[in-house]
Amino acid sequence: MRNIAKSLDSLKQKVVLAEQRFGRQPGSVKVLAVSKTRSIQDIITAAGHGQRDFGENYAQEAITKITSLTGHNLVWHFIGPVQSNKTQAIAAYFDWVHSADRIKIIKRLNDARPDHLAPLNICIQINISKEPGKTGIRPDELEQLLSECLNFPGVRIRGLMALPKPGNDFEQQRLQFRELKKLLEKINMNDGRYDTLSMGTSDDFEAAIAEGSTIIRTGTAIFGARS
Repeated sequence: MRNIAKSLDSLKQKVVLAEQRFGRQPGSVKVLAVSKTRSIQDIITAAGHGQRDFGENYAQEAITKITSLTGHNLVWHFIGPVQSNKTQAIAAYFDWVHSADRIKIIKRLNDARPDHLAPLNICIQINISKEPGKTGIRPDELEQLLSECLNFPGVRIRGLMALPKPGNDFEQQRLQFRELKKLLEKINMNDGRYDTLSMGTSDDFEAAIAEGSTIIRTGTAIFGARS
C-alpha cells in the first residue's frame, strides 16, 4: 500500500521547488487531492497529514464521503462533468466546481445554492486544446458566458480550468497552459476579479506551475495508481 503521507510530503516539496524555480510566490499553488474512487480511510490519512482540499468526480460517491467526514473541516471540489440532474446536490454539498461550461448549468447551480452557504466558487472549463468532443467552452465563447453570470448571487466565478491534450514534452505542456494564462489575463483587464487557474495534474503540474497555476489537481501522485 502506498504511503500516502510520504507521497504527500514528496509532492508538496516538488511544488515548493517549482514555485522557486519559476519565480512564483511561496504558497501560491494549492494542492487539490483528487480522491475519486479512493476510500474514506485514504482521505482521513491525507487529512491527518494536513491536506484540506479534495476533488471528486461523481456526486453520489462524493456525498457519502462528505457526510461521513463532516467533522474534518475539509474543502470539497467537484471536478467532473456536471449533469443537470446533479446540480442541486452539487450546489448543496460542494465548495467549488471546476468544470462549469454552460450557462444553463451555472444558473442551476446558482438557483440551488442554499442561502446559508457562501457563494459556490466556480471555474469555467475551457477546451484549450480545441479537441473535438471534449468538454469545455471555446476561448472565444468565454466573455459572453461571463457577462451572463454577473447577476448570479449564489455563485462566484473565480477563474478558469483546463485539461489540455496529454503530452510528455515539457515545453509543449507549457504552451497549452500559457494559453489559459493569457485568457485569464484578458478577462482580468477590466477589474481583475478572477484569481484562479485550475490546471496541472500528476503528469504535468510543474509545467502548469511555470505558467501560473494556482490549483493543481493530483490523485496518483498522492494515492498511487488506481486498481
